[in-house]
Amino acid sequence: MNECSDSAGVRLRVAVPTPQHSGLGSPLDYRHPEGVPPGSLVRVPLGRREVLGVVWDPTDDDTEGVPPAALKPVQAALNLPPLSEEWRRLVAFTAAYYQRGLGEMAASALPAPLANLTPEQLARRLKKLRPVGAAEPASGLAPTLQADQAVAVDALKQQLVGVAPVKPSLLWGLTGSGKTEVYLQAAATALAQGRQVLVLVPEINLTPQLVARFAARFGAERVACLHSGLTPAQRLRDWLRAHLGQADVVLGTRLAVLASLPRLGLVVVDEEHDPSFKAQDGARQSARDLAVWRAARLGVPVVLGSATPSLETWHNAQSGRYQRLDLRSRIDAAPLPDVRLVDMKRLPARAGELNRASPVLAPTLQHAIEARLARGEQSLLLLNRRGYAPVLHCGQCSWRSGCPHCSAWRVFHKGDRSLRCHHCGFSERVPVACPDCGNPDIDAIGRGTERLEEQLQALLPQARIARLDADTTQRAGSLEAQLAAVHAGEVDVLVGTQMIAKGHDFRRVTLVAALSPDNLLYSSDFRAPERLFALLIQAAGRAGRAGSASGHPAEMWVQSHQVEHPLYQALKRHDYPAFAQAQLDERRSAGLPPFMHLALLRADSRDETGAQAFLMAAAAAGRALSGESDLFWYPAVPHPVAKVANQWRWQMLVEASHRGVLQRVLAQWLPALHALRPQHRSVTRWAIDVDPQAI
Repeated sequence: MNECSDSAGVRLRVAVPTPQHSGLGSPLDYRHPEGVPPGSLVRVPLGRREVLGVVWDPTDDDTEGVPPAALKPVQAALNLPPLSEEWRRLVAFTAAYYQRGLGEMAASALPAPLANLTPEQLARRLKKLRPVGAAEPASGLAPTLQADQAVAVDALKQQLVGVAPVKPSLLWGLTGSGKTEVYLQAAATALAQGRQVLVLVPEINLTPQLVARFAARFGAERVACLHSGLTPAQRLRDWLRAHLGQADVVLGTRLAVLASLPRLGLVVVDEEHDPSFKAQDGARQSARDLAVWRAARLGVPVVLGSATPSLETWHNAQSGRYQRLDLRSRIDAAPLPDVRLVDMKRLPARAGELNRASPVLAPTLQHAIEARLARGEQSLLLLNRRGYAPVLHCGQCSWRSGCPHCSAWRVFHKGDRSLRCHHCGFSERVPVACPDCGNPDIDAIGRGTERLEEQLQALLPQARIARLDADTTQRAGSLEAQLAAVHAGEVDVLVGTQMIAKGHDFRRVTLVAALSPDNLLYSSDFRAPERLFALLIQAAGRAGRAGSASGHPAEMWVQSHQVEHPLYQALKRHDYPAFAQAQLDERRSAGLPPFMHLALLRADSRDETGAQAFLMAAAAAGRALSGESDLFWYPAVPHPVAKVANQWRWQMLVEASHRGVLQRVLAQWLPALHALRPQHRSVTRWAIDVDPQAI
């Protein structure tokens, strides 16, 4: 790290992390005695703080304005290779497309400890890194490929070696069809060319098993991880390894798409349909879309893998923009599970159950689970609602366990006798009696995974039952320990939320059941059916991955009050193309993505009307800017959960048939939104969400 003097020198443009609502999204000018290359990391003063910034490319007007002698000096330049021009283009595109500050995007891509290391500390960190070429040799042997795997690998290799033109590839494969092996063999080709490979996964929970596969094949020292579950020191170490080219494979969640990779030659997005790839705060960028953009600008292959592709990706493959590679059979010819739909309307309410609710398990499903127990096989039960019960209710005065800070119910957690709001985090002990009328008999309404576990223990006393959800995996290592118990055969029935449905290779599971998925059928979000179908297909894919030693077929059970719904009928046939086509037809007629392009302006305020007033003023400003352009401005509406943490939330949708028109108007609109803030002081924050995934 080179310390810099205060003497007059060269003007530098530096991207610094300015607050979004400051309106200072462009690089700021500083001075340096001799100048440093674009991409250099520097420490500069910003207000009363010293921050880490990135020296940005000069522009034609850099010689104008304040003379260098009057500028604040760069305090220090880090002794690291500059971030590449390709990386700077990626960050600049991300900031422009998602309407965020350049410095904010650059800072979000860098590990936080870089800003605070002394020269000596940085030198020690760099010394600890293993030099390039010192990695252990690969220890894993590639298995023999099935025919459709071989076709997919060959198609990707042709792109990698320059025989075929490079274009995005959709790897559409059944659950358990061997998509990971295709990734591994394509990666081997890229590594043989001296290139780096970027592998993106949607959730931290899926990272360890994929890291293990890549480490076993290529050697642990060639693999780096980047995700929010790492300690700051771990993230810094692996970011440095990637930036210095010492890590050949970089595997991580959505933040890894902005990693500095000087030799990038292949990009993989596993489970590309997963909404977790779209950030729901900050810049709200889509890692999947940025991965496609980054690969296209570099001219390298990108593989989007899924059993249930997003409708946007499927549409791109159908239209020829993407290459489609199909894996139509499971490994070792394991059959897909039979899908059994249970019509809960035909079941009598069970006497003694609260509010005469339907039984937790239909008799036929209970018998099927008992048969698995007798054969030593495992069952997996999916209920996408954690806690014991969604709400407590007083039958005398109709009191319910609402959150005082949100327009939502607090969930009853029986384990610690608490009422918790899953939106703002407010928690308190369960009252011994109704707070309004004193009735000691308060009812728990509905069912979460905690209650399901309790009910199953009564129904299946001989079974070893475990629960996997956000409440049981809070402690470090708890997730890995519970998964290890499942793999070791120490669990007979695994109960959990959607985290049990994604990516796990449970070899002994032969039955999967979704107990109450109907609520997603009637969500106000137009993407809800797509997400439900993906979740159920993913869940079904956990069953029968290794076949059944008993010869009995694996099964996927769905307990529903709407078994005749087309979604469930397509699920019964494992017919994703039919489901996707029906959804695309609906979206085309309704004017929804991928046939239209959307942006959502969100605003929060301290009072009930402030956010609405801000959005109405924003709409007027936007209409004035857009003129007769092909845009439609929807009225402002409350968020489905209108109040969270004492903030009232509103949103307004903007629609365009052409992406370029939408981007042009958004760029012009942003300064007008900043100008509105002084007139709407009750608004605490606002943000533009481009290509929103949830409406």
